[in-house]
Amino acid sequence: MDSLARRRVAAIAIGVLLLVLLSVLSLFIGSGDIPVPDVWRALGGHGEDLTVLFVREYRVPRTLIAIVVGIALGLAGAVIQGITRNPLADPGILGVNAGAYTAVVLAAAVLGPTLSTTHVAASMVGALLASLIVYGIGTTGIAGGTPSKLVLTGTAFGAVLSGISFAITLTMPEVFDRIRFWSAGSLQNRQFDTLVAVLPFIAVGAFIALLLPRALNALALGDDVAVALGSKPALTKTAAVAAVTLLCGAATAAAGPIAFVGLMVPHAVRSIVGPDQRWIVPLSILAAPILMLTADIVGRVVVSSELPAGVVTAFIGAPVLITLVRRKGARGL
Repeated sequence: MDSLARRRVAAIAIGVLLLVLLSVLSLFIGSGDIPVPDVWRALGGHGEDLTVLFVREYRVPRTLIAIVVGIALGLAGAVIQGITRNPLADPGILGVNAGAYTAVVLAAAVLGPTLSTTHVAASMVGALLASLIVYGIGTTGIAGGTPSKLVLTGTAFGAVLSGISFAITLTMPEVFDRIRFWSAGSLQNRQFDTLVAVLPFIAVGAFIALLLPRALNALALGDDVAVALGSKPALTKTAAVAAVTLLCGAATAAAGPIAFVGLMVPHAVRSIVGPDQRWIVPLSILAAPILMLTADIVGRVVVSSELPAGVVTAFIGAPVLITLVRRKGARGL
């Protein structure tokens, strides 16, 4: 077994171990001062009613949502970096995050004082509409849907949507107050209804993403070479955009815009296991939830009022990403 194969096996083993450990810690560690024995009894449905309610209706779904959101963002990042052939591409470049954010701002202004499954639905609709518009504009013309056109279109349209959102929140401060925790990327007070609302979208997006690694490997060689190898670049890009939209849109709907996860995780995985998408895509499923759970746990204990996970991922992600970018072996696909 060569060194690369050993690294891949070690990455899988360590990833599984860390994911299990952090999932358990997420259930037992929180801002609420609940002793470990009480948490254990509450997980079995015993103990004081309030403790059982808090653990089973808040900590359990919060942990599951952190895992699911991590999986969605990790896969979305791996796929978008694959189709753009850019190891520093972010899922948000298709305008998905901006579309979801704008839709939630509008829903908060019209529908009610707190986030609910209605807002989750609005977020998904906004993400889908934004990606359809970006993909429609980005694939017109003689050259078709090149990676650079999609990136530029998504960036420009995302800026327009962000301007609309900021205009609404500045003129209606009560709207910003309703979504301020969500907009910072928070998992606080998320319950099973949120998980149930986004899980079908993430499941379908993950299924599509897991079908793409071989096609992404061919696409990395260029469209002409991919066609010569029997791949269909246009179909691959369309499927990839659909997967990223479902994954990133649902993740944003559940937890708000989370920075750096979709950008950093695939990049870090690539530096360990090499450029083969057949390893990058599935290992991102392990690495991204690890980062999400770590950020959420740290946010719970670092301050008494809790830091949103999105804030913590930014603090963790920025220095790690700078380190990775400075390494020569991690600069290209």
